[in-house]
Amino acid sequence: MSKSFFVSDIHFGLQSGREEDVKMERFEQLCGIIAEEGDSLYMVGDILDYWMEFRHVIPKYFNGFLCLLKGLVRRDIQVHYYAGNHDFYLGGFFNKSLGVQTWYGMQETLIDGKQFVIAHGDGLDRSDIRYRLFVKLIRNRFNLSLLSNFQPDFAIAIMRKFSRLSRKHGRSNMHGEADFLMQYADAMVGERDFDYFVCGHSHVLGQKTLSNARSEYINLGTWINGAYPYGVFEKGSFSLKQL
Repeated sequence: MSKSFFVSDIHFGLQSGREEDVKMERFEQLCGIIAEEGDSLYMVGDILDYWMEFRHVIPKYFNGFLCLLKGLVRRDIQVHYYAGNHDFYLGGFFNKSLGVQTWYGMQETLIDGKQFVIAHGDGLDRSDIRYRLFVKLIRNRFNLSLLSNFQPDFAIAIMRKFSRLSRKHGRSNMHGEADFLMQYADAMVGERDFDYFVCGHSHVLGQKTLSNARSEYINLGTWINGAYPYGVFEKGSFSLKQL
């Protein structure tokens, strides 16, 4: 029987030096647990507060994080990375160099006989035209190619600016956004069969049974407020835990 781990919205690169150090310490702790007990890790978006891929340069700030992922893959842990509104576009580095599987948008997957719908949570509101245009702009291959040819420090500064814009857009009411995500999941139970809807994005940690009295909505919360939540799925049951 497998044991799968889930985490979201760490936002490495967002906070002060000490806060970032603590988050990295906790992530290293989590990776140690996964290496001993798990067989898969699902990172459900906004793990990095920004990411820019270059042809010959790896941003040194995220070196510790990348080494931890590589260590898990070397232990035959399946690592999945779902891009969020701050990760933007993960490129080929995670797949080709680290062996991490990358995903965009909402995906469905079967884990130990249970059907999971996994999405960071951004872009699900189709009426939000401004945000959808923003995503098309930032994930446009021509724009990404252009940025990757800039001097790295300058390109990363641009990506951090985009990250701040993404945070500013629609983030004034986290609980309202969490309500939207749960309502979105609840509407889905009448359209498709699934056991778990797992997301992040709103930063509001929670686990609730949906209106069909069987499926569950799970929001993995965030690591930016001094708490370090993560999810575990084993023996047909999902639970939220804290480091």
